[in-house]
Amino acid sequence: MRLRHIPGAEETIATSPYVVQEPETKRGSWHQVFGNLHPLEIEVGMGKGRFIMELAGAHPDINYIGIERYSSVLLRGLEKRSQLDLNNIYFMCVDAKTMPELFAPGEVSRIYLNFSDPWPKDRHAKRRLTSPDFMAVYDKILARDGVVEFKTDNRELFEYSLESIPSAGWKILSHTFDLHNSPMAEGNIMTEYETKFAAEGKPICKLVAARA
Repeated sequence: MRLRHIPGAEETIATSPYVVQEPETKRGSWHQVFGNLHPLEIEVGMGKGRFIMELAGAHPDINYIGIERYSSVLLRGLEKRSQLDLNNIYFMCVDAKTMPELFAPGEVSRIYLNFSDPWPKDRHAKRRLTSPDFMAVYDKILARDGVVEFKTDNRELFEYSLESIPSAGWKILSHTFDLHNSPMAEGNIMTEYETKFAAEGKPICKLVAARA
């Protein structure tokens, strides 16, 4: 999918008080950025940020970082963020592959992956956020008892994930092919995509994974 570039997006992001600049300098000291010792949770591919901003509002005792690679998408999130009174959330415009350079081992307690690009062609499998390559990235930053939560409307990607995650040395703690009609729906916060797909009657898949 080709994203429309918004002129000035990079400049706005570079000067936003809500975006962490040079995040590699914060590695191992994110508690100082937030000014507390609360757990740190991150969303990889936050899009416009509805999900993680609602989480931050509902859980002031948890710190959040939304990661979005595309500046024009993050810009929409910043517009939304400017209307909220929150002190436990920041954003970063970086490639998820670089996360071990930005977070120390065990520094992150939970990772959310929501409606990630399915990269349907086999030759692009390594780009999927639930591939063994990316699970190895999460392994370098996640706390020992930390978990990865993944939601998607793409059945093929979900079935791939149910195989790829265990093959990477992790275990599936729970999963469902129809989130909104399962016990896992309790406390669920929907993303923009999830709201759209649910309105169309598409079932949402979800899994929670931890190290084996």
